[in-house]
Amino acid sequence: MEFDLVAIWNEHQGVILGYALRAVGALLVLIIGLRIAGSIAGLARRQINARESIDKTLGSFFSSLIQWALTAAVFITVLSVFGVEATSFVAVLGALTLAIGLSMQGALGNIASGVMIMLFRPYKLGDYIEAAGVAGTVKDINLFQTVMATPDNVKIIVPNSEGISGVIKNFSGYPVRRCDVTFGIDYDDDMDKAIGIIRQVIADDDRIMSEPAEPFVKVTNLGDSSVDIASRSWVKAEDYWDVKFHITKAVKKAFDEQGISIPYPHRTMVQKAG
Repeated sequence: MEFDLVAIWNEHQGVILGYALRAVGALLVLIIGLRIAGSIAGLARRQINARESIDKTLGSFFSSLIQWALTAAVFITVLSVFGVEATSFVAVLGALTLAIGLSMQGALGNIASGVMIMLFRPYKLGDYIEAAGVAGTVKDINLFQTVMATPDNVKIIVPNSEGISGVIKNFSGYPVRRCDVTFGIDYDDDMDKAIGIIRQVIADDDRIMSEPAEPFVKVTNLGDSSVDIASRSWVKAEDYWDVKFHITKAVKKAFDEQGISIPYPHRTMVQKAG
């Protein structure tokens, strides 16, 4: 049987044109709708972040929530352009909910975990954390995942369900941190002199605080080849690494100038006559 395209066109011209117009309309709605959804989500993020009274973490999360909600609305609108009624679509969606839920347990768990992160706030944008076995600065929190950057700027993506299910270390959680630095000196050196040098280095650093406690400098261990002196100082969280590096360098330099040695590991062999 040969198909007469002209005859088919003449017979079904109205139907074909109708579907073609619907397809073009649906495509336009999809393209324009997705662009509008992205623009509104971006606007919401900027408006929330512009308010100093609102944490920027909320801006990231809610803009993601708005974009997904608007995207769903766009797809429902596209289906309605093809003549699928919203009530019918909702009924079909309801029938598929169980199957979708079973196949997307991980994604749904990430959404629920994202909501938990917003409610309990174990971390926020800009915090340096350790979660799910990785550490980095939190750059973004959305519906499904937490995005972090390592100190050497490697991007790490952690699913929200994994980020909140285990132990979380938030190194930015409190405004002050204790900076611990331990020094080992030779057994023949003067311990009190070494303690005095360390105390002086600490006293000369204006970033070191007297609250919640005064700096601590004491002998804490007699090691195999050294006497260990621990220093503990309270500093602002943002000064932690700079202070730690400064104390380490300044104490080593002062030890060298005043004859205090930091020994290499060594052992003394004693041989008894048989």
